[in-house]
Amino acid sequence: MKTKLFTLLIVALAAVQCATKQPSADTLSLSELIGQSSPEQVEAWYNGASRIDEEDVATNGAQIRDAKRLVIFDLDGTLSDHRTALPDESRALLDALKERYHIAMCGAGNAPRIFKQMGGYPIDIVGNYGKQQAEVRDGELVIVREDCSEVDRDFFLKETARLREKYGYTHYYGEPVEFHKSGMVTFGLLGTDAPKSEKSVFDTDRAKRRAMYPEVLQVFADYAVFIGGSTSFDIVEKQYNKYDAAMRYAREHGYTKEQVLFVGDDMGDGGGDHHVRLGGMDYVHITDYTKVAERLAFLLE
Repeated sequence: MKTKLFTLLIVALAAVQCATKQPSADTLSLSELIGQSSPEQVEAWYNGASRIDEEDVATNGAQIRDAKRLVIFDLDGTLSDHRTALPDESRALLDALKERYHIAMCGAGNAPRIFKQMGGYPIDIVGNYGKQQAEVRDGELVIVREDCSEVDRDFFLKETARLREKYGYTHYYGEPVEFHKSGMVTFGLLGTDAPKSEKSVFDTDRAKRRAMYPEVLQVFADYAVFIGGSTSFDIVEKQYNKYDAAMRYAREHGYTKEQVLFVGDDMGDGGGDHHVRLGGMDYVHITDYTKVAERLAFLLE
């Protein structure tokens, strides 16, 4: 399964021609970066070569700390529990980090939802995998960029119906597919109006969706596909993913890839943060949001 997923992911990303002149990695999209990198390098990134773990911190913590200028966070599962308010401990961590670093959010959800969940915390927010960008001015969230697109609704309804039939998810609440204003599509296996009580216990280890993921990835090969939320897949144009979103934000603010540290929980294949891993951006993988301050303590030494 791992080999098949690796092949599917890389083939999906590498749909570019290698240029004669190799531009800086800071200016390449993820698909271009994959297309112009050696198979060995691509496989190393896939296997987590850019992950900063406890051993890296113990041996190179000072060098990592000195190199980083921009710290970009995921929210759910990283700084808070899913769709819950920002805990005081995470707020205090952000307060401390922004004294030393430029910090920003990069989420799957839209910027207003993230801003509300964070209790109005004043931080730049990149939403919907990069389709939206917002900043806080005088305590108010202001959308500074929003990329919207039209999608072929008939195609999505037909293909998701076929997948429902094949995998046994023909009973659902509300609508079978959510078409967002941005052009992002959410394929919720329990529908758009499923009770929270059912959603919370439906696929806690994501095993149900991981079993479907290779086929969903193939069906929507022209898109980036994420195992999102608690019951769904998020599907968006391929150029919108957290690697490209983070690099776009970094470039706009004068930072290089080496100066960026991404902090997220969803690094596995199909996860909302997995493109960060595939692109070799330095990241800290959070497995327990209540310990995020402990994992990042080295940045404040």
